[in-house]
Amino acid sequence: MELKDILPSKLGFGTAPLGNMFRAIPEGEALGTIEAAWNDGIRYFDTAPFYGAGLAEIRLGEALSAKPREDYVISTKVGRVVLDEIDDRGRNNGEKGDVFANGRPNKVVNDYSEEGTYRSIEDSLKRLKTDHIDIVFVHDVAQDFYGDEWLNVFETARKGAFRALDRMRDEGVIKAWGLGVNKVEPIELILALDEPRPDAFLLAGRYSLLDHSRALQRVMPEVAANGLGIVVGGPYSSGALVGGPNFEYAPITSVIRDKVAAIKANADAHGISMKAAGLQFALANPAVAGVIPGASQPSRIAEDRTALTEIVPAGFWRDLRAAGLVDAAAPLPIAD
Repeated sequence: MELKDILPSKLGFGTAPLGNMFRAIPEGEALGTIEAAWNDGIRYFDTAPFYGAGLAEIRLGEALSAKPREDYVISTKVGRVVLDEIDDRGRNNGEKGDVFANGRPNKVVNDYSEEGTYRSIEDSLKRLKTDHIDIVFVHDVAQDFYGDEWLNVFETARKGAFRALDRMRDEGVIKAWGLGVNKVEPIELILALDEPRPDAFLLAGRYSLLDHSRALQRVMPEVAANGLGIVVGGPYSSGALVGGPNFEYAPITSVIRDKVAAIKANADAHGISMKAAGLQFALANPAVAGVIPGASQPSRIAEDRTALTEIVPAGFWRDLRAAGLVDAAAPLPIAD
């Protein structure tokens, strides 16, 4: 089954912020944000054990527990197992640093084995208060987390998590599986293999207005050619595109700040929002089946919906291309 046939719509909801990403979010605010997404018609929710050591999954499960399960799609991730014991020594989260410092204090261990995959899914089912998960992504098999050892980690996942998920998909336990990463290299590597056979990818932060050339050149065409699909995570680049202080889990740099300012000047000249520019750019690529902006406040949901349907003049895209603010080969929401 193709990813586009599994997702109920192109706009989903990314729950990383609800794991207390960057800040401690009050419980009522978190649950209210999920309820606002539901009331807006969003029926695809992405989460992961890594987000706040299970906190995002717990909150999502609580908010959706009274909803008909057949009415929504959930994706979560494997590769990290949340333990009952408390972590008092800190975690190595690679480039994500301490972005979940306000999450649950539980210890999180990396485990890409077959046994770890089954345990991770079983634990996620309990936190999510559901009897099945639709899509499973293998989380963060990338060099930013494991340095020169990342290929060894990938091989462990190939022999363990990949094969387990392949089997679960073929047996109908899950509908689809793939990689959930913020680097293109693991996607390139798995696409070069004859086995296993992933269905989809969640690519976070690598196909946004602020950073898209590598994905465009190295994975997007092949993903589309193979009939697979990509969910774009982080379309606002950790909030940098829409005026936030962070880019890729770290304070924004002057180079990125200048690029944001240049795009915004064009957006202001054409009277459009930066959210509209970000979402519509990502969805213009034929390999992209959906986009999952995150939110931690109920009001943000309506902004995303409005941005998705906002009319963006063709001149805006032409101006971005003329100024070199988008890759010349990037598909745009206009006829070239």
